[in-house]
Amino acid sequence: MNRQVFWERAVREYEKRTPKSRAHFEEATKYQVRGGSHNLRLFEPYPFYDVECRGSRVRDLDGNEYIDFWQGHYANILGHNPPEIQDVLRRELEKGQGLHTGFPNSIQVELARLLCQLTGAERIRFTTSGSLVTLYAVMLSRGSTGRTLTLKISGGWHGAQPYLLKGITAYHNGLLQRESAGLHPSCPDEIVITRFNDLEHLEQVFQEYGDRLACFIMEPFIGEGGFLFLDPQYLRRVRELTSQYGVVLVLDEIISGFRFHAGPLSALYGVKPDLWALGKIVGGGMPFTALAGRADILELCNPKAGTRRVRFEGGTFSAHPAALVAGTAMVRYLAEHAQEIYPQINRLGERVRREVPPIFARHGINAACTGHPNGAAPGSSMAMLQFPKPGRTIERPEDNWNTEVCDPEMREKIVRLALVARGFHTVHGFGSISTAHTDADVDAFLNGVEDMAKMMAEC
Repeated sequence: MNRQVFWERAVREYEKRTPKSRAHFEEATKYQVRGGSHNLRLFEPYPFYDVECRGSRVRDLDGNEYIDFWQGHYANILGHNPPEIQDVLRRELEKGQGLHTGFPNSIQVELARLLCQLTGAERIRFTTSGSLVTLYAVMLSRGSTGRTLTLKISGGWHGAQPYLLKGITAYHNGLLQRESAGLHPSCPDEIVITRFNDLEHLEQVFQEYGDRLACFIMEPFIGEGGFLFLDPQYLRRVRELTSQYGVVLVLDEIISGFRFHAGPLSALYGVKPDLWALGKIVGGGMPFTALAGRADILELCNPKAGTRRVRFEGGTFSAHPAALVAGTAMVRYLAEHAQEIYPQINRLGERVRREVPPIFARHGINAACTGHPNGAAPGSSMAMLQFPKPGRTIERPEDNWNTEVCDPEMREKIVRLALVARGFHTVHGFGSISTAHTDADVDAFLNGVEDMAKMMAEC
């Protein structure tokens, strides 16, 4: 396949469909960096701009309809603008609740109680973004232990915050690089990196750094690093070592929380961390995150903590009424309908992972999907399309970005545009299934992949 020819054909197809989005993009770049406010939402040659999102569908300025598998950064497990959330929000707005007030309200107690019951957390505090909640998790870990080093897994993305911007996607003989300018010189040196599912390396790291580590933060389901599940034996050993060395175990479940069952993924492993970072799904489509866990750690937010106090004050929009209403409605709905929701979305996720690779194989293209459950989770509604080199498989986050193992540009850039030109919005080659998706949506996607693979083989 001539990738440049394929790319140019995809660009022509897309530009023909989206002249209004192109004009809007050109206007947007006069005022906004790259024409938007989140780099992952923007793609070459320009993004489409939506005007309506409902269920599994998105409509753009040009009237094109897309089946969307991005679903609000994987947050919209019930699809776009589900009536189960919209109706509750509408009622609260009519009652005089919903817009910001700056007061405590009874809704936050209800959501706090619900999340503590479903996770086993002793205390919880709300904020507004994933970057903030993991920042506060590191600060609390440092405050509670008196230590400064943070341990993370290579390939783990925990938001754009200074304590963790290292070892994410910049591959150079591993994932060990600082990934942002503007950091204090000491920040990268205070981040220790261990390898995904590597028990031997884990033991070595704890032998060398264990008594200096404030926390070990990890995703039990690696998102940015390839849609990979932690091995149960690995996570259980992590829990043993962190307890042995007095290290705070922080599980970043912003993607995985309530994605695989009505609770944190870690519960399916039989592992209870010291802190959970929760977000995306539990916000019901609103800007909402929560830090939940041990009372003795979270109580350091209290002004009465004195010199050990951590200034996790929240912000102007922390515990925003609309976010609390949407989050409560979402979490309660998932808990009450778990037996219907999770088998349904997991089945469709399995269809995608099983049926996409053979389509490419028929056209002489080597492809695979990651996101398969590993035995701890009963199923998975996530899939990432991969283009591994012959004889190679994606087993670690390093593989996900190593051009000797796979083709990240094909996954992240070229295929994304070719699928958008066929009416399918994906990120990382696919994304997630929501309850709004149907077998017909998956059938349509498979037909789109067939058409795209045929064009790839022709180029």
